[in-house]
Amino acid sequence: MTKKILVLHTGGTISMQADDSGSVKPSTDNPMNHVGFELDDVELTVIDFFNIPSPHITPYHMMALYHKIRETTGQYDGVVITHGTDTLEETAYFLDTMAIPDIPIVLTGAMRSSNELGSDGIYNYLSALRVAIHPKAADKGVLVVMNDEIHAAKYVTKTHTTNVATFNTPTHGPLGIVMKHDILFFKTAEPRVRFDLNQISGTVPIIKAYAGMGLGEGIISLLDPDKIDGVVIEALGAGNLPPEAAQELVRLMAKGVPVVLVSRCFNGIAEPVYAYDGGGVKLAESGVMFVKELNSQKARLKLLIALNAGLKGQDLKEYIEG
Repeated sequence: MTKKILVLHTGGTISMQADDSGSVKPSTDNPMNHVGFELDDVELTVIDFFNIPSPHITPYHMMALYHKIRETTGQYDGVVITHGTDTLEETAYFLDTMAIPDIPIVLTGAMRSSNELGSDGIYNYLSALRVAIHPKAADKGVLVVMNDEIHAAKYVTKTHTTNVATFNTPTHGPLGIVMKHDILFFKTAEPRVRFDLNQISGTVPIIKAYAGMGLGEGIISLLDPDKIDGVVIEALGAGNLPPEAAQELVRLMAKGVPVVLVSRCFNGIAEPVYAYDGGGVKLAESGVMFVKELNSQKARLKLLIALNAGLKGQDLKEYIEG
């Protein structure tokens, strides 16, 4: 039976080329459109949906991708999205939080442009297509396929500026691997709450904690509660802050601004453990919401999506901390 796959190109390094000086630039002619694959019983519908560098991607672009996937429900057996790597994990997480159809949705990209030595774009593209047509990929949520590995959108993150093995899943590890002749899954992704939103808006900045934060510098106190909808704080260790910074957050929450906390550590999960001033226990008691297993950029999207879905009070807390 022929499988129909929708391919949505959005730009990024996978669609770019290096010039004579080595500078990588966007190309109006996506080289992935000229690649021929020998895949049996596969019919591709290819759309150049965007052609922008991934730092230009916003939640509005993510929403447009979601709506495109939703409007084609029932027409395709899977979706592959090529994307720049800088924000790929955020788009993947956003889509994984939306009410997507129960088909494989796979994002991929490249760390080297199409005409660079050792270009990885064509191989990653082929690997993503192979995963998208695999019968065991449909119930895994949105997937990221790079460098022979299959990662869950919720956990994967970019860990190196230029290495082709940049995408990793700290703590958990990948869901599966791409083999020469087969696809092997050895984990499943947890089910999650999904939302069907028509639009998204709001301002949720991310702030990174550091030694001495709040001592006359007042970064948190510079935030205008009338101009932001929430804050994500990358806290120290298991979820702690300098006491002065903690006081600034308490004052911000008193003005109705929700505060979400993750750890700035690469591995592990933030949780309220320490009961000293600025410690996680007191932060939780003051109303700071601890996010499990997400980095700050995904926690920002989680809060933004929740606020746009109208969650407030205890419902917001349960979703953020769930």
